Amino acid sequence: MICFIFTFRDCLPDKKFIKLRTVITGTGCYIPSEVKTNTEFTIHHFYGEDHEPIPTPQHEVVEKFKQITGIIERRYASEDLNASDIGAIAAAKAIENAGIDPETIDQVIVAQNFGNVIKHTIQTDAVPSIASRIKHTLGIKNPSCVCYDILFGCPGWLQGVIQADAFFKAGIARKILVIGTETLSRVIDKYDRDSMIFSDGAGATVLESKEGNGNSGILSTAVQSHCVEEVNYINMGKSYFPGADPSIRYIKMKGRKVYEYALVHVPGAMKDCFDKTGLPITSLKKIFIHQANEKMDEAIVKAFYKLYSIPKAPEYIMPMNIQKMGNSSVATIPTLLDMVYKGMIPDHDLHKDDIVLFASVGAGMNINAITYRI
Repeated sequence: MICFIFTFRDCLPDKKFIKLRTVITGTGCYIPSEVKTNTEFTIHHFYGEDHEPIPTPQHEVVEKFKQITGIIERRYASEDLNASDIGAIAAAKAIENAGIDPETIDQVIVAQNFGNVIKHTIQTDAVPSIASRIKHTLGIKNPSCVCYDILFGCPGWLQGVIQADAFFKAGIARKILVIGTETLSRVIDKYDRDSMIFSDGAGATVLESKEGNGNSGILSTAVQSHCVEEVNYINMGKSYFPGADPSIRYIKMKGRKVYEYALVHVPGAMKDCFDKTGLPITSLKKIFIHQANEKMDEAIVKAFYKLYSIPKAPEYIMPMNIQKMGNSSVATIPTLLDMVYKGMIPDHDLHKDDIVLFASVGAGMNINAITYRI
């Protein structure tokens, strides 16, 4: 018996395969106008997880916070704006930057964690989805433009980009708008020291599936979820103030646990992602890491390079804006990317063919990374 083995390639015309790459063609962000400085927290009375007052003077608490996180000030959205509003502003800027007709967008993916939260309330509102509201605000009428939200903790925007890449490769879409938007200032417990970390903001990117021999685009991705004891490192819980209403819940974080978890797992995930490209580590030009904590981010990057037997990270490898922006969760990386593209971060810029690594970590606990060629 004679067997004939055919491959899919044998059935195609005699021509080179067309390589599809996921390319960022537009960026935009919204930086809220209300500035909350560290000094304004010195009048707060902080309590511990045991609901007992923290005996350390407030100004010392705030100064130690600054030394650890690097945060000097953060931004809060004005009372008249919700997460969907600032997300739409960032999205409109990204669309303009990309120079595309919004009616040609196939999907709107919005990373968020708390929906719309009206100022001075704690109840979340995500019906309809934030993505649907943003599509409405942008005036996109095309019913084939599908909208949905993604809940993935702080790495949500990056996970949205990874999903967009998968949709492109599957032939389901050609243009996708990925947005990260959050108003964390409305879900924080003012009696909790960790409340000083969080801020509001929105960042957006237009992604397109590009054909041809160009090298720009996503080169590799990596994602991990650790959901055993880690699942409780960041969650919702009651106020630390002993007289607070126990039915009202706020974002809570086991800061030390998150720090230790990130140092153990994030550098390895970053290496796994970068190694998939086959490129030498010396080709890496920038690392865009979730702006969670300055000292933690620096330690993660240092540990990443140690995995390559490099004792010290290269100078200017990691742009940061946490000092004045705070931690806006899903919005930190797209906001930072937009600011670097537009020359708003001193000593940092991007050039064609630069290799960059995106990485994030957050509630879940979730980790993800993307290697990208500009």
